[in-house]
Amino acid sequence: MTNLTNIITATAGKFFTVVFTKKNGEERVLNGRIGVVNHLKGGNSTINHDKFLTVFDVQIGQYRSVNKDTIKEVRFGGQVFRG
Repeated sequence: MTNLTNIITATAGKFFTVVFTKKNGEERVLNGRIGVVNHLKGGNSTINHDKFLTVFDVQIGQYRSVNKDTIKEVRFGGQVFRG
């Protein structure tokens, strides 16, 4: 687990911003929270939780998977953390 992943985990459901590289190579900025369960519809997750974080994107109201290895920056609590 990277240092930036630890910071996201430490947010404990509070809002944060993460900058990461998508699978297609595009950079993405996501404002979200972890631990959101309100919008779950059931079923089984096929996400590899060792490699990905499930983040609720508050701007679009949907869940997104963030590859832990491609996280470049986390903004939380008025601070910026870079990897």
